[in-house]
Order: sequence, then C-alpha cells, then structure tokens
Amino acid sequence: MGDKAYLILEDGTVFEGKAFGAKKEAVGELVFTTSVIGYMETLTDPSYFGQVVLQTFPLVGNYGVIPSDVESGTPVLNAYVVRDWCQVPSNFRSDGELDTFLKTNNIPGLYDIDTRALTKIIREKGVMNCKLCYSLDNKEKDLEEIKAYEIKDAVKSVNPQGGEIDGKGEKTVVVWNFGMNHSIADSLAQCGLNVKVVPADTKAEDIASMNPDGVVLSDGPGDPAENTEIIEQVKIIMDKNIPVMGVGLGHQLMALACGAKTEKLHYGHRGSSQPAKFSKNGRVYITSQNHGYTVKSETLPEFCKVVFTNSNDGTCEGIEYEGKNAFSVQFHPSYADRCGTGFVFDMFKEMVG
Repeated sequence: MGDKAYLILEDGTVFEGKAFGAKKEAVGELVFTTSVIGYMETLTDPSYFGQVVLQTFPLVGNYGVIPSDVESGTPVLNAYVVRDWCQVPSNFRSDGELDTFLKTNNIPGLYDIDTRALTKIIREKGVMNCKLCYSLDNKEKDLEEIKAYEIKDAVKSVNPQGGEIDGKGEKTVVVWNFGMNHSIADSLAQCGLNVKVVPADTKAEDIASMNPDGVVLSDGPGDPAENTEIIEQVKIIMDKNIPVMGVGLGHQLMALACGAKTEKLHYGHRGSSQPAKFSKNGRVYITSQNHGYTVKSETLPEFCKVVFTNSNDGTCEGIEYEGKNAFSVQFHPSYADRCGTGFVFDMFKEMVG
C-alpha cells in the first residue's frame, strides 16, 4: 500500500490517492493519453517534457518493463498518474516492474484516484498545471507555484543527441533531432535508408555539407514557436531542394518556417487512436499522436496544401509544400504499420530516389 498523496489542480480541485515511484513533489502541465497499451513508450517519449502524464486506461504495469519498448535514453516527464498499477507483471520480455523503473528514473507516481473524473476536468476546462504532493498544509503556497509554472526551452532541455543507424541501403538521410522517438529513426532504417542523426543545434549549412539524400525533421517537445533560431535554419534547409520530411514538432517547425502560425489545443492529441483523413484517397488512418499545439490551417501560404486532417476536430495533420520538395505530418507514422501509416515512409523514400 502506498503512502497518501495528493494532486492539486490549478483550479483548486484536489484528488487524493496513493504514492508509488520516486518520493518527491512535482509540478507540471497535466495532460492525458488515451493509449491502451504502450506505457513504456509513453514514459520515455521526450514530447512529455515538463508534463504530468495521466493514463486514461485503468491498469498499467501488467507486462512489466520492456527495454526494447523504450523511445529515448532518459524519461523527461515530471510525474505519472494512473488508476491502478500491476505489482506482479507477467511477460517473457519483462526486465522489471513499473514502480522500480519510476524510482530509478526519479519520477513520482500517483495511483488509486478516479482518472475518469480527472480526464473529464481536462476535457472540459482544458490543459492546466498541477502539483503532486504529500500534504495539503501549504495548499495556498502550492497553488501559487502551480499557477507560475511554465514549460520553456523544451528542445534544449531534452538535449537531443546524434548517432547513426545502418539501414543497409544506398541512400543516407539526416535526421534533425529535436527530441525524437527512436522509432522514427528505426522506421527509416527499416525501409532501407541509412540514418545519420544530428543534434537540434546543428546549422542548416552543416547538414547540407553532408550531402544527404534527404532530411527528416523529428518530433519533439514544447511550444514550436519558441524555437526561433531553429525555424530560421529550417527555412534555409527547405530552400536547398533536398527532400525534406517533418514529423510532429518537425511538421510544425516547417509550417512556421513558411510563415504559418501555430496555436495551443484545448487538451491536445495524445494516444494511439487519433483519426487522420488523407485527402488524396479519402481514407482515414488511425494514428499515434502526442502534441499540444497545432498548425493553424488558415494561416498557411497558398503553396502549403493541407493533405491530412484530424477527423475529430478538423485540425491540420499533414502538409505538402508545393515547389519545396517537402511534406510533413503531425502524427507519428510507423513503417511496421504496413496496413496503416507505413506508406508515409514509402512516400519519403520515393522522394529520396
């Protein structure tokens, strides 16, 4: 049985539950993910930087900790909130259990709360800040801390690194790493492309000097508009006539580089069942997403054509940049999903030649 713990929301609402994971207080932006499976991918996704992640599925931890499911080196979320966690996992690939993983990575957790009621609050009132704590004695002071919290310099803070993957192909693409999931680079390698990953602060001219056959702008955390220096570099690379694909944050940065605007969503798109409609064939694809900002379609210049649209709220999910040898998607495609979004990598490979 865990010790008593509390989640204080920015509007003053308090949820009482039990603590697991690391024993420390944490402030962050409260968001929810609707993924039924894949809690290891959620915990290690750099796009959750600075956030307190609420899992809507009622049970996590049942298949333990699986190292091959990890999406990045070190988890960067501030805290983890669940309805219940399995203390006796069972899976032949398991290398541990969730409580120990959270403690090892210094992530506090909260369980045994009404996650459905908490999710409804976020859906109705929008994303808000919160604090995980172990006493309500200083609630007023805690609320001041909660309201003052901001996520800043997210890309710099996750400190994206470089690397290489041999895709055993003839073409080499550069992945501009803004805080990517490993699965993006893995998908590129699976479709036969050699992958060279470079850090976020790499200059466009340095990338061009590598003579890549293509460039991929990766996913990542935070407000895309705060990355003003990166956006200027993206403008340069898009003018080089090198095939360019953007994913997640990379998609938003490309749109901003072309003069469009972004805005914060009411509660974001986070989960593995977001519907995105492709205008070229009329088909709706079930996609994996994790973002709190969107490109404002009405601000796109004429040469930027929206080709994917979210079927739930009509927001922009993909763009073709006419005359730029480039396209981008808001969702996270997977090459292994051959009946679904895997074709996105085929589109890019065809551009690369």
